[in-house]
Formats: sequence, structure tokens, C-alpha cells
Amino acid sequence: MVKSRRVQVLLILVALSFLLIHFLPCSNNVHMEEKAAPVHILILSSWRSGSSFTGQIFSQHPSVFYLMEPAWHVWVTMYQSSAKVLHMAVRDLVRSVFLCDMSVFDAYMSSQKKKSDLFQWEKSRALCSPPACDSFSRSDIITEGNCRTICGKYPFSKVEEACKTYSHVAIKEVRFFDLKVLYPLLTDPSLNLKIIHLVRDPRAVFRSRENTMSELKRDSNIVVGSQKTKGEMGPYDTMQVICKSHVEIYKAGCQAAPSFLKDRYLLVRYEDIVRDPLARAAQMYRFAELHFTPELQKWIHNITHGKGNGAQAFDIGSRDALRVSQAWRKTLPFQKIKKVQNVCKDAMDLLGYRLVQSEEEQKNMSLDLLFAQNSS
Repeated sequence: MVKSRRVQVLLILVALSFLLIHFLPCSNNVHMEEKAAPVHILILSSWRSGSSFTGQIFSQHPSVFYLMEPAWHVWVTMYQSSAKVLHMAVRDLVRSVFLCDMSVFDAYMSSQKKKSDLFQWEKSRALCSPPACDSFSRSDIITEGNCRTICGKYPFSKVEEACKTYSHVAIKEVRFFDLKVLYPLLTDPSLNLKIIHLVRDPRAVFRSRENTMSELKRDSNIVVGSQKTKGEMGPYDTMQVICKSHVEIYKAGCQAAPSFLKDRYLLVRYEDIVRDPLARAAQMYRFAELHFTPELQKWIHNITHGKGNGAQAFDIGSRDALRVSQAWRKTLPFQKIKKVQNVCKDAMDLLGYRLVQSEEEQKNMSLDLLFAQNSS
């Protein structure tokens, strides 16, 4: 009888041990994995394509740690190299940022660096709220002017500290010209990378670049070489390289995409964003596994339905976004339009931008007809 009870007790202990070993650690591991596996979002675009605004759609989300063009530091430090040569350094920096390892900036910044030494740091809501800055709430919509005034004094270590507290890390970058360069990141088990490929009508990009030529001079030199940026054809040579890169990125992401890119590449046209901001923002949030809050819906509507003209370069203030996006049709001479269309024809065909055949058509063609080839 005693022996039988001992056997029963032993069996119960064995059963309990089995449950503890095989179920409790498993549950804990799942919880830890969910907490330790953020989503990584790369907004891949080119200069003057609406990428700063698109970046803000992510930056203002309370679950997102956002940095705008961190690879700027690479290009400023190694400005005598070409974009192709710098791809590896840019990719390594982006990977480190996604993993919240900000020591990567030690190679490009002073050892006495502060948070405010980071390029366009004030455009990141995450760097303007706790733990990076105690003056605002993490749920606030924060303007860069208010942030710059109040939050610039904090140490650089706050960048890494803040990054580690978010479920999503987003980077906006304009310094990749080949999607295949990113394949090591897409196959990296430590990353959960999703790519939003933002494009814009090359004619609008060209017109915007004309207005910011001095600010983009160094970048243009790196893209095509300093000799090719000179002369009348310089701006068109730069546009040709940019357009070609969009074609190659699109083909690699959509037409000949490897299996590891499935559900991890999204093409978005800027014109579609400004035509229906809430629908496109919702699409991007779903892709990035983010909740579209009522506060963000209101902010996105207001910032795209203002009366401003977007006169200030790189400004993300309230404006009539749809009208501003089409300003090139009234301000860009038809002769320049023809040249841009010539060097960017493949990109325009592939991405759904209809060619304009005459000055009259330029001014009178309806917006819907202009993009009828790919009305998504």
C-alpha cells in the first residue's frame, strides 16, 4: 500500500516536472520573443520625392522610433567616394540603427557628440519625447520647431536608450540605388525588415530639385560624379541615374522578387498619397503592422489639406499637398519636361506616369488621366 502511494507520488512529480519543463519556459520564451523582435521599416526613396512627409507619417506614430537619413553622416564623411562604393557602409550603418546600436556613429561623429549632432534629429518624435526628452508625452504630435528649442541639450546616449523602448524602428533613406544591396538585411534573422519604396513623378522631382540645387550639390556629385553635374545636362544626368535606380529597385522588389521578399516590399507613389492621404497611410500602417489612431488620422488630414504652398525646402508644414504635388505642370517649361521624359521614360512607363506630348496637354490634362496607366 505504501509502495503504491510512493509510485503515485513519483508519477505526479514526473508529470509536474514535464509540464514545468515543456510548457512554462515555452510560454515565457514566446513572450520574450514578441517583446524582443521589433518590426523594422525602411522607407526607400530619392531626394525631393515626398519622403520627408512620408517619414513623418511613421515618425509621429507613438510606437515608432524614427530616424531621417542617418546615412547622411556616411556621405558627408566619405564625400569623395561614389554612391556605389558607399553602399556597404550605408547598409552597415542602417543595420546597426535597426538594432539600436548607435555606436556605429562613432566612426562619423565627434567623441563629444550630443543628440543634437545627429542629422535632422528634431524630425524624430521619438527623440522629442521620453526617454530622449522629458518635455513632451510620447503620444503627442510634436513639431520640429518646438522639439529643437527644448530637447537639443540631451546626451547622445539617449538615442540608443530611446530606440530600445519601441516596437517599431523606421528609417527614411535616399542613399540606396540597388535593392540587392539590402538582401543581407532581408535575410538577417535578427531583423524583421519591411521596405516601402516611395516614388514620385520624375518631372515633379526635377522641378523640386531645381529649387534646391545648392543644398543637393554634394549628393549629386556623389551620385554621378562632380564632372557630370556641370553644364546644362548635369541635372538630367542625375535624374537619369535616379530614375534607373527606381526601375531596378521595382523590378527586384516586384517582378523578379526572391522568396524572402514576399510580403516585405510595398511600392507607393507620392501622388497617390496626396490624392487620398488617409487611405494610403492606412495601407502603409497595415503593411508595417501599426494601428492607425484617430489622432494620427486627424493630423494627416490637416497637414495635407492646409493652405500652404510648401515654399520652404524640406519643410513639412500644413499645405494643399495635392496642388503642390502638381505645381510642375504650371511652372516647368515644356522643353525641360521633354528632356526629363526622355531620360526617365522607362521609369515613367513602369511606374504609371503618362508622358505629356505638348504644352497644351501639359496644362489641360486631368490629374486622373495623367496617372491612368496605374491607378491603384
